Amino acid sequence: MYVVTDVEVDGPVPGENSMLSFASVAVGQDGHVLDEFEAVLDPLEDARPDPATLAWIKSQPEVWAALKDDPQPASRAITDYVEWVGALGGDPVFVAHPLAMDGPWIDHYLKRFAGIRLLKGPWEGTRLFYDGGLCLRSFAAGRLGRPLRLCSPEHYDPSWLGGHRHTHKAIDDARGYAALLGHFLKDAE
Repeated sequence: MYVVTDVEVDGPVPGENSMLSFASVAVGQDGHVLDEFEAVLDPLEDARPDPATLAWIKSQPEVWAALKDDPQPASRAITDYVEWVGALGGDPVFVAHPLAMDGPWIDHYLKRFAGIRLLKGPWEGTRLFYDGGLCLRSFAAGRLGRPLRLCSPEHYDPSWLGGHRHTHKAIDDARGYAALLGHFLKDAE
């Protein structure tokens, strides 16, 4: 199974800035959605938002409102997330679009609040997901035969995103990316 994840943040650096929300959609090998997880987080007390990123977020009323909807402490959200992933069973594969953006944020929060790592690596300790994860953007480039710069929501056929608009609300974007992965998985059959 795949766990397609999207994060929304207030700057570029995990820990210096905060992850404000994240969502994951579990997708089976056949591309069907199995379950979802979503959390809005309180900013980290020891972090500061990047002024340019925060200005952009505030200029998007729908995004700003979603990031203020019932935030919870990061420690509680991460504990709930670890339990949710564990309940999925098997060896789930972490997926993000792109992995290099979302992966470090989830890894930082998992390490800080749960003492575990996102992916398998040369370090000791528990990992939450199987192996190295899947970069959906790179996967799309390979499947479509397109340059990476042409692999983003505005360049995909909307039907591939399952009708989900890319809103920068984590659950909307995770659902769209899960549909994209499902499209490629079904196309491979």
